[in-house]
Amino acid sequence: MRQLGFIIFPDFNLLDFAGPLTAFDTVSRDLPSPLYQCHALSVDGGLVKSTPGIEVMSEPLDNQRHFDTLVIAGGRGVMAAMNNAQIQDFLRHQYRLGRRVTSVCSGAFILAATGLLDDKRVTTHWSKAQRLQRCFPAIRVDQDKIFIQQGRLWTSAGISAGIDLALALIEQDEGREVAASTARQLVVYQRRAGGQSQFSVLQALDPSSDRIRMALSYAREHLAAPLSVGDLADAACLSLRQFGRLFRSETGQTPAKIIEQLRVEAARERIECGHETLEVVARQVGFVDPERMRRAFIRLTGQPPQGLRRLAQRG
Repeated sequence: MRQLGFIIFPDFNLLDFAGPLTAFDTVSRDLPSPLYQCHALSVDGGLVKSTPGIEVMSEPLDNQRHFDTLVIAGGRGVMAAMNNAQIQDFLRHQYRLGRRVTSVCSGAFILAATGLLDDKRVTTHWSKAQRLQRCFPAIRVDQDKIFIQQGRLWTSAGISAGIDLALALIEQDEGREVAASTARQLVVYQRRAGGQSQFSVLQALDPSSDRIRMALSYAREHLAAPLSVGDLADAACLSLRQFGRLFRSETGQTPAKIIEQLRVEAARERIECGHETLEVVARQVGFVDPERMRRAFIRLTGQPPQGLRRLAQRG
């Protein structure tokens, strides 16, 4: 049974802790014996109050105990926690003895304060990324990733990304099928890939009209299809003229341009996190051929698909 430690502190974010904890607890639900034993850890032990006011019972930090994996929560109290010498010493000691040390959201500040992240790529919630880089210039902050693995150190983006991180750790431990089964129990996507952006085209557009939302969702789910303006108008239950006028006013762009963005976004996930050929990826997301996909990538990302794949493989 793997021993997991969850580092919490006054004013920690409850979901940073509870999200990964629930994933690790769920993985063993239908097994005769649990795969993980989870421990909430704090400097002095006892009840620790989270930002919403809910208190969690914890055990004191103890260097005589060894943990396979540590998960560091984020939260409003992270600045005080990152300057706590006992937490830093504990993390460095456990890193030498354990298998993985990970952080969720602004928990990256605590991990960075130990020096373990120096010269490594890390991520955190996009709103905290610039501050993390200023505080720790020796690390390389990538604010556009769900999570990043650098050897035995893992960092993840905000809040719900902690569940993606936990599912990735479960997959590393027990395989893809166990992780997929856990995701189904949690009623979440199997897991977003670490290289996936924290942002999305649909999230950035955020139209106020339900009709345009319906059309965009239809497009995102049918990227491999030709997707004419008539298809989108039908999905929105509008005439071509009504649809064209409303779409432009809600998004400021043409349907063709947004469909291209959606296709590049979907292709990028597959290119950075998979091993399919560019021909296969282009076909899956609706580009006519790899050359048309390459031109779209250069136009929207400044890099060809092959370059992004090489960067992802090096990271």
